[in-house]
Amino acid sequence: TVRTWDVNNEKKHKSVFKPRSVQGKRVIPTTCTYSRDGKLIAAGCQDGSIQIWDRNMSVHTKFQCRQAHVPGTDTSCLTFSYDGTVLASRGGDDTLKIWDIRQFKKPLNSAERLPSFFPMTDCCFSPDDKILVTGTSVKKGGGSGKLFFFYRETFQKLYEIEVTDASVVRCLWHPKLNQIMVGTGNGLAKVYYDPVKSQRGAKLCVVKTKRKERQAETLTQDYIITPHALPMFREPRQRSTRKQLEKDRLDPMKSHKPEPPVAGPGRGGRVGTHGGTLSSYIVKNIALDKTDDSNPREAILRHAKEAEENPYWVAPAYAKTQPKTVFAEVEPEDDETDKPEWKKRKI
Repeated sequence: TVRTWDVNNEKKHKSVFKPRSVQGKRVIPTTCTYSRDGKLIAAGCQDGSIQIWDRNMSVHTKFQCRQAHVPGTDTSCLTFSYDGTVLASRGGDDTLKIWDIRQFKKPLNSAERLPSFFPMTDCCFSPDDKILVTGTSVKKGGGSGKLFFFYRETFQKLYEIEVTDASVVRCLWHPKLNQIMVGTGNGLAKVYYDPVKSQRGAKLCVVKTKRKERQAETLTQDYIITPHALPMFREPRQRSTRKQLEKDRLDPMKSHKPEPPVAGPGRGGRVGTHGGTLSSYIVKNIALDKTDDSNPREAILRHAKEAEENPYWVAPAYAKTQPKTVFAEVEPEDDETDKPEWKKRKI
């Protein structure tokens, strides 16, 4: 049967339509659809017929064609055009036909050799009602499933798209978005759009950049269950993914903790703190020079003995006329106890 239901009362159907064969026997409908204005209901049946009822008259059909498709095949899709006068049918006999429901004896046009292995292969009209599109099925390893476009008036093939290496099962040409959604037999879904003529939909997704992966997600490793492994080789079962992520974050090997800077000389193939250049080495040695030049007298006298034993620069020139060198003696610090009170250093 074909039944209509009131969405507000899900327990009770509104009306029942019973398709019948030429002999008056029951036949099984495989697809059904409403017309665009909602006044007609069409059903494709297993005996190859297409039967159309007025939604308010559930007994007798308003239009019908008994030999629409090959008997015994499942008609997979019926769809009305946007102007409501033309009906397209996708048959299980590998055909796509278009009908004028006012002259329902023979099809206006027909296309053959369009394989269909699924009882729900779609066909649909373009939003401007000028093009009809349907998909084809292929066996595994037998090529690519395609999307075929036909002119509605002449039924001349306009274009074909190789979608994927599996059957094209469902297709929908959205009237407002002006985009074609395609579902295939291997679980792949594709959306075809025009950068100029399409609206929103897939265009909103294309401009977005890929989200940067969270660092915690990249650290996770797949947990391998080995029920028959020895206890010493068996991994402990994970209680919670979040706790495991926190543990992995603290583990320096799994989280790739950067190595700390080298203190002192280089080791393990890494250059030390002062680097590998000569200038950096000299700068380091200057910084390490601990000599205190705060007392200039001591700094000069540090070289006095060496200058006296090995005179080289000034001393040989004045060897005959040079008087005896006299250095000031270190004066002991005066005891401040003998000084008057006003001369004493104030602490």
